Amino acid sequence: MKIQKVTEENRAKVYALLRRAFPRSEYEAGLVEKLHENGKPVHDWVCLHTNKAIAYIAFSNAYNGKDVCGLHLAPMAVAPDFQKQGVGSELLRFALRQEQIKSQTLFVLGEPGYYKKFGFEPCRVPVCPFDKNNAHFLSLRNNATASFTVGYEPEFKSVAKAPRPQGKKRR
Repeated sequence: MKIQKVTEENRAKVYALLRRAFPRSEYEAGLVEKLHENGKPVHDWVCLHTNKAIAYIAFSNAYNGKDVCGLHLAPMAVAPDFQKQGVGSELLRFALRQEQIKSQTLFVLGEPGYYKKFGFEPCRVPVCPFDKNNAHFLSLRNNATASFTVGYEPEFKSVAKAPRPQGKKRR
């Protein structure tokens, strides 16, 4: 297993992994593709095993108005056949040690029970526009005291508005 920065050469593997990890959604793969296409500052890593992408993590800018106030952790994915084996935890620990990440305020919209293991705490401010009452919005190294709605790169919303393909319904 090898963790490395995402490069143009392995982007297709990352997009394929995101589609496998989120089989009922085009959102995550579409988001990362748009962030890459539009040249947005993204800190992202992929975990490779036998030359196949098995895990991925990305951080993009978080905003207070027009000012960068930290980074959003999103998305994070592990291939279905490698889930519940510690791969995602290992990748997250690796990312949290990286120079670009280790001193930044971090935000994540996710499962509190999982992210609390890595030092993330429930977040009252800023307010997440995608999470009513900030029930699943957590932060790490957050010094915000004044209330504001945290901003995301525009790709987060533009992808959400894109039509999603209709698949077969499972019974």
